[in-house]
Amino acid sequence: MLSRLILALSLLVVPAAATEVDVELMLAVDVSYSMTPNELEIQRRGYAEALRDPAIMEAIETGYRQKVALSYVEWSGKTAQRIIVPWTLIESQADLDRFAGKLTAEFQPILRRTSISGVLDFAPLWFEASDFKGDRRVIDVSGDGPNNMGRPVAQARDALLAAGFAINGLPLMTREHVGGSWRFHLEDLDLYYQNCVIGGMASFMIPVKSWEEFPAAVRRKLVLELAGRVPEARIWRAEWRGAQPGGGYDCLIGEKMWLYFMQNYQEW
Repeated sequence: MLSRLILALSLLVVPAAATEVDVELMLAVDVSYSMTPNELEIQRRGYAEALRDPAIMEAIETGYRQKVALSYVEWSGKTAQRIIVPWTLIESQADLDRFAGKLTAEFQPILRRTSISGVLDFAPLWFEASDFKGDRRVIDVSGDGPNNMGRPVAQARDALLAAGFAINGLPLMTREHVGGSWRFHLEDLDLYYQNCVIGGMASFMIPVKSWEEFPAAVRRKLVLELAGRVPEARIWRAEWRGAQPGGGYDCLIGEKMWLYFMQNYQEW
């Protein structure tokens, strides 16, 4: 992918002194094939609407330095990460407005497969390429399905937690699907994110049950992340989720769903 080539070249450049910020926040947004074109546009516009809300700048102003670094990366397969907005210094409402405008300037096509572990493995290199130094490093993962490509997501998560990152989640439990994407629908995606994806200091997740509530959920999430606040409830529950007999959670459920699909492709 072009994004990875650009990233590799940027790491060869001798960095200048890093700008200190309260937090470096990477927005990692799912654009895999299970998403519809309408959902992709709703995501971009939802983030843009949330970033323009005065509450976001108010959250930034609660920090010691009153400035943050923000980037927006779309992802799908193991090596499919697409940088939409690179690391950007945010210290005013005008900065937020410009960032939001870049999200809706153009819309790229859907990509294939779902590799949460792929974007988590990409994250350390992307943070290393940043010209900023944050007191906190946060990865915000939104997606509508479980990992089905790359290494197990729990392994990628644990490596980041050991390195001091925090991972928050925005599981998209909406029901707008087309074609065969229902084959990979996970009824209890909120529990999957809770057990297999999020972690680290003050981590949390907010499930989205309908696209109408998406902008408000993004705004709530950004306020918490940028202000470094610990939410009252670390896990927001969704309206629906499947029962898990025996307790615990199988973090390889996405890989097993994909294997079943491939083994029974003709029947599906």
